Amino acid sequence: MRSVSILSLLALLLACQAPPPGGAAPAAEKAEAAGVIDESVASADGVPIHYHVEGSGNPALVFVHCWSCDGGYWDGQVKEFSPAHRVVAIDLAGHGKSGLGRKEWTIQAFARDVQAVVETLDLRRVILIGHSMSGAVTLEAARLMPDRVIAIIPIDTLQNADDLNDPKQVAAFLGEMQKDFKGFTMGFVRRMFPAGADPGLVEKIAADMASAPPEVAIPAIRSAFSYNPKEALAAVKIPIHAINSDKYPTNLDANRRYAPQFEVEVMPGAGHFPMLEKPQEFNRRLAAAVDKIALQAAAAPGRAEHSGRSPARARAPGDGEHVRVAGTAPAGAEGRQVPPAEGAR
Repeated sequence: MRSVSILSLLALLLACQAPPPGGAAPAAEKAEAAGVIDESVASADGVPIHYHVEGSGNPALVFVHCWSCDGGYWDGQVKEFSPAHRVVAIDLAGHGKSGLGRKEWTIQAFARDVQAVVETLDLRRVILIGHSMSGAVTLEAARLMPDRVIAIIPIDTLQNADDLNDPKQVAAFLGEMQKDFKGFTMGFVRRMFPAGADPGLVEKIAADMASAPPEVAIPAIRSAFSYNPKEALAAVKIPIHAINSDKYPTNLDANRRYAPQFEVEVMPGAGHFPMLEKPQEFNRRLAAAVDKIALQAAAAPGRAEHSGRSPARARAPGDGEHVRVAGTAPAGAEGRQVPPAEGAR
């Protein structure tokens, strides 16, 4: 009798530990039910691209980080927007949890990373949100997916389509970076912030970006500095609503020569990372931009989309005002104009 009792107890314990039908563990079931996904997909060249998904609701918001960062830089936006939207944060190849092994670290290759994730998730109404270098990446990704992308929201980037970098200046900059990647990058990143920025945040981001693999970072920034956005701006007919800092003036007239629909609003007092420096203000402005784009999409023939948020929540005093600034291109943001190589430390 005792042997029977022991066998019965073992059977009961094994039954409790066994996964449910289909092999999904309880934690995975809960994550799936909440819309949380952490997966990877092969890009066009086979490099694994990691992505994180939370929430549900249209339009989907796809966040793409800047040079030498990763999808974790958008954690505050994932938390803020996932209750009403399907939110995706991507690690571009060579960044975060994504793979290496790429031969060409170019804007176009990064755009195919975004395409791979969007198509794998079968997102049909997408707003691409790209910071700095990824303003160009999202422009190119939109060209690859004209039936899926309904708008682009560049973040502190695409300030002046007419102001292209001098190849000699780019070569000098990269030469200094190659001599001492970590030290040069620390100085380069520190100059992206205004004088009153949180020093702890500045040093954290500088150290993070300076720890990137130079074999990825240097060719990637070369591609970013060499990128000419004019053709892509002219080809993309969807709304473009930039949220830029006032550290790097935006020339709206220049951009509208190629994309008449280009809009910009400026965050005063912010540096190159407005989503981290002023997260609450940034989220309010981004929410207002998303709501405006969703209403435009809903009014367009054959598109019935809305944001899922109440307009009152999305707006705050001053958020609806688009501050348009004419001026010169930035000197220090990795997404556009290359700064002089000297004095970078």
